[in-house]
This record gives sequence, structure tokens and C-alpha cells, in this order.
Amino acid sequence: MDTFLAIASKRDVREYAETPIPDDVARRILDAGRLTGSARNRQSWEFVVVGGAAQDELAQAVYAPGNVRGARLVVAIVGDASGFDAGRCAQNMMLAGWNDGVASCPNGIRDAETAARICAGDVKIVLSFGYPARPRDPNARSGDDWSARANRRPLDELVRRV
Repeated sequence: MDTFLAIASKRDVREYAETPIPDDVARRILDAGRLTGSARNRQSWEFVVVGGAAQDELAQAVYAPGNVRGARLVVAIVGDASGFDAGRCAQNMMLAGWNDGVASCPNGIRDAETAARICAGDVKIVLSFGYPARPRDPNARSGDDWSARANRRPLDELVRRV
């Protein structure tokens, strides 16, 4: 998929189909996180894949538990990475998933102590992944068309030149 098309067509998805994510797709998602640049190449993170009873418990530690409960893959980015680096890492994983038709949603941490206990470290963000319950075809429109339909402020309001 074209990178701009992937960025323009990706939307956060909170409802997932029952379809499992193949191991090779999950591996690519995780590898996209591994490949992310970080300050001084510290790579101060681990990717904790959370499933089973731990997934249900972690769902209670985020702001929107249903995202995590219904996901087919849950990844917590854990460690000492800065918020900026963790965000870059999360976005790489989510875009890699979307390239394979896997939707995702970042989940903020409501209960940091519980999340840290489950994941054995400082949880920066929890990512939920799954095939969307209501499929979306990114190729149905051009990147420019997706961009025009996005619920975002106009570019002219965001760009200043000095």
C-alpha cells in the first residue's frame, strides 16, 4: 500500500471481527515497532503481547476497556522510552497492521499501577489490533480523497511560515 494512502485511510477502530491475526502479520506488526527510531537509538522499550485472563484484566486499566477485550492482538509498549519515541513506535505498528488490513486503536492508561503489574514494567501505551468488524477498503479512494473526508482541521489552519 502507498504510505500516504495508509496514513490517510487509517482510522482508529474499536470493534473487531472474530478473525484471528495470522502469526506472520502479528510478527510484522511487532517488527515495525522494533524498527522504529529512538533518541540516541536507545530502544528503551519492550513489546508485551497480552492475552487470555491478563488481557481481560488489562482492559480494566485502560480508558476504553471494550477495545482491548475485543482485540485479537494486544501489545503494551513498556519501558523507559519517552512519550515521543513510544508514540513513533505505536504509529509504526498501527500503520504496519493497516498495510495488512488489520485495524487498531491506541489506548490510554487509566490505572498505571495495574497495567505495570500485569506487564511487569512502566506501560506507555496499549495497542489493540484486529480485523475491523465493519471492513473498510483503503483502495476505494485515493489518498487525497481520504484526506479530504478526514475529520481534521484544514491544513491551512495548521501551517504557519516564518
